[in-house]
Amino acid sequence: MARRVADVDALEDGTTALWEAVLSDRPDNARALEAAGADPWRPLIGGWSPGRLSLAGPTPDLFVMPEGERGLSEAERTAAQEGRRLVAALGGIHYEGTGLACVTGINAEEAVRRLEATPARGEELEELIEDPYAYDPDESLRVVGVTTVPGGCVVTQPWGYAPQMPGVLTRLSAGTVCYGLYANPKSGNQGSIVQNGGIEGWDLHPGGAPDPDGTPGEVLASYLYRHNAVAYACAFAELRLTDARAVVGPPDIWVELPQRDYWEH
Repeated sequence: MARRVADVDALEDGTTALWEAVLSDRPDNARALEAAGADPWRPLIGGWSPGRLSLAGPTPDLFVMPEGERGLSEAERTAAQEGRRLVAALGGIHYEGTGLACVTGINAEEAVRRLEATPARGEELEELIEDPYAYDPDESLRVVGVTTVPGGCVVTQPWGYAPQMPGVLTRLSAGTVCYGLYANPKSGNQGSIVQNGGIEGWDLHPGGAPDPDGTPGEVLASYLYRHNAVAYACAFAELRLTDARAVVGPPDIWVELPQRDYWEH
């Protein structure tokens, strides 16, 4: 098919077939397209070419780099290495329906203080964790888990969106930054960026394809954490999780949020 088209590097939404092959980890398709005349070193989204992007992936020797072509910078190589480590550390977790707040630079104790939350214990907590959907949402959404991780902390709710509510994120982000995620079973992953109490991004799509207007760093992150919204959220907040416990539980501590309108901020 690649040899029969008029232009093997035809653009659609700013990318070529070769770009999509690299992004989708289809090296055989990429080789077939290159053999048909596709250019691996043509700059596309965020200034990345398919060839340079492949250097950060699982097949860095996919294309022969021409003399004078720019490879990965030291920072990009470090990001790629951390991306592979983080994805492996999280493993193949099931996170549909989970809400997260990934917060830079504070521990679980400080997060609990900022949220003015109180420890949740006892038989009722055990029953809630066993079957959260048997409870009224007004009750179940107020219970979240908080865990200290390298680089900061994670607030998790495996059954709901509470950690991503604006009133939670703005309180957690005082003097720092956090990335909120709700893996909505109905509409897909929804992300948000909040810094020092101000919402800077909402209804984002972590784990999805690179944005056509994305910066070089955003394009690289989208490639490294494709189809892995949790890893994307953790990486954005510079959290270096060593396993998935902070996401799927059990957390360091279960707490109950005080009664308030968390959609006002």
